[in-house]
Amino acid sequence: MTTFNAQTLFPNQPTAPSVKVAHPGPEASKMIKDASTIIDSRTYALVGDYDKSEGNYLVDADGNVLLDVFAQIASIAVGYNNPALLELASTREFQVAVTNRPALGSFPPKQWYEWLKTGLMTVQPRGGLDQVVTTLCGSSANENAFKASFMAYRARERALDSSKPAGFTSEEVDSCMQNQLPGSPALSILSFTSAFHGRLFGSLSATRSKAIHKLDIPAFDWPAAPFPELKYPLEKYEKENKIEEERCLSEVDRIMGEWKVKSPVAAVIIEPILSEGGDKHASPAFFKSLIALTHKHSAFFIVDEVQTGFGATGQFWAHDNWGLVEGQDEFPDFVSFSKKAQASGFYHRKETTPTEGYRNYNTWMGSPTSALQARTIINFINQHSLLSHTSSVGSALFDSLQTLFSSFKVVENLRGKGRGTFLAFDFKTPAFRDAFVKGMRARGVLIGGCGERTVRLRPMLIFGENEKEILLKAMEGALEDL
Repeated sequence: MTTFNAQTLFPNQPTAPSVKVAHPGPEASKMIKDASTIIDSRTYALVGDYDKSEGNYLVDADGNVLLDVFAQIASIAVGYNNPALLELASTREFQVAVTNRPALGSFPPKQWYEWLKTGLMTVQPRGGLDQVVTTLCGSSANENAFKASFMAYRARERALDSSKPAGFTSEEVDSCMQNQLPGSPALSILSFTSAFHGRLFGSLSATRSKAIHKLDIPAFDWPAAPFPELKYPLEKYEKENKIEEERCLSEVDRIMGEWKVKSPVAAVIIEPILSEGGDKHASPAFFKSLIALTHKHSAFFIVDEVQTGFGATGQFWAHDNWGLVEGQDEFPDFVSFSKKAQASGFYHRKETTPTEGYRNYNTWMGSPTSALQARTIINFINQHSLLSHTSSVGSALFDSLQTLFSSFKVVENLRGKGRGTFLAFDFKTPAFRDAFVKGMRARGVLIGGCGERTVRLRPMLIFGENEKEILLKAMEGALEDL
């Protein structure tokens, strides 16, 4: 099935999970209690011993060894203590970059162009997105993409209005300092129900996955469109799902038309798979139509690849699965990234660069070490053919899960076929889901939930046949307990 075996590159990787004490153990409990005196530690799922963690396995403070198929909330691509990344960290180049962290927007290191050109730009999305903006995290990647889309939208409006002088009017300059029109225009971002795009003010206004993220926080008055609620398996409900997708596209068209008067939609943002909101899918045809519809309304199209990018779906970018054809289909205008890249930012075209400098800017604008890490991860993925490996092992895992779940009525809606290891399934109730996640940890497997009753698989790209068999055995035991 697959030729990649993590054990060959991670000789110290454990061969199986090992649970010594129930979680949280005494050491972890003490550390969490100590931490609570100076920081809110209520969200701590465990306390890791990262020095002892290796490959696919996370070791906690009590010595428990866990097969990790959650991967730091989908953000570890090539394993704990990856030898290529450790080698990078030992170089003078990396040490100088981390010791003298530069303000990249004003004082970049002399190697900055080379690091980007030989790293992040080698995986630039198709469609002419040959520019990159580096940022600090996934939320800021999306937030800065919003800013770029607003500025490009207004620049296009000015170019179309020959009656007005080029540049900014004094009225715009003065009014923006008061957060008033016309300098602070009435523009909006359209997102979708169940979407997650981050927790900063702009990105949070587009996030709609859980109320706990948004309560008590002032928000922009921006529209939300329904995301298709598909039935699974997809091949069985093709007709019904097509009708549902057409309904949602019609709603997007209606909403964007109505908001032209109130607050025109400058950009539409969407995840290729709505991850935090419950791993929700739509067809390539839906996304193709959505891009065309967005452009029909003169808005920009942002693909949020923060969780889906860098190979987990078996393609480097999940939107590569849409089958977009140059010269035949329309393409996204912005693609944001973070998590597995170990760097953050967004790609765009030259024409969506702000008209003046300092408009999409901050002190650090990411970090040079993150760019170096991203380059090393990209090279490691290519060197070991991890995209084809992930596609292969994901296909086998899907088939095995389909067989396993046929014996358990408590689980349903297995999805992600043909999307590498980016798989998910639902339980009948949230309580069953939570009990399953707890039972998996008791068996030495760290797994994550999303949405109301969904379990998502987010193994690293080095996850292979051995890990698959361990995972399936643990899942069978946890399901039997339910």
